Amino acid sequence: MSIDIPWARAELAEFLKLTELYRPADPPGVVSFTTRLSNRGKDAEIHASAHVVEKILDRVLPRWRAEVPSARNRDVNRWCQHREAAQRADAALQRDAEIRERLGDDAPQLSAATMHPWVWSGARSLWQSGHFREAVTAAAKKVNAETQNKVGRRDTSETPLFQSAFSKDDPKPGQPRLRLMPNDGSDTFKSLQRGAAAFAEGCFAGIRNPNSHEDGLPELAENVALEQLAAFSVLARWVDTADLAT
Repeated sequence: MSIDIPWARAELAEFLKLTELYRPADPPGVVSFTTRLSNRGKDAEIHASAHVVEKILDRVLPRWRAEVPSARNRDVNRWCQHREAAQRADAALQRDAEIRERLGDDAPQLSAATMHPWVWSGARSLWQSGHFREAVTAAAKKVNAETQNKVGRRDTSETPLFQSAFSKDDPKPGQPRLRLMPNDGSDTFKSLQRGAAAFAEGCFAGIRNPNSHEDGLPELAENVALEQLAAFSVLARWVDTADLAT
């Protein structure tokens, strides 16, 4: 689902209004030399607004916690990092569509936040800190674990697990199957099951294993990692929507 830009920008504007910085007047007869600034809004209002704004920032600027400076402004006001991130996000929301149109790249945009929840929940914290390769590995582990949960198995994992789950054979004791469509004996049924098993093997053999087992690999480019997450999102959605045959 695409973001509601007018709503998001209104929430950012309200947060920026509440966290507007000012220097309180010194009490009579007192001269203060502190560099700290106060916010216009009440703490309770700011915290409530920040809860929503952080969700917006995670969606618009997934790496804002790592990319927007925080330490240098901590002594000035605790909300400085949030304010700068909110200003950047507002500019991105306001200008992104225009920029893509003007630069001739108005193609659909892929967001990790819209992928299957198993994938994004597994990858999110690592992704936001820029550990893209580890984020993909974490997503793969999450998909594997949720598949084990669905078929009730702990005796196998990864490629053997999916080969068994998507097998065209009838279920056996301790070996339930995942059906992407009813088993009507058709070529379509056989194709779907064979394709899902092969796709799962490709995800784990070609993506998960190299990411996990090769030392010294350079960090994945963000767009490459996003493509790999998308592959596991497809697999996760198949597993999640499949009927369990026991």
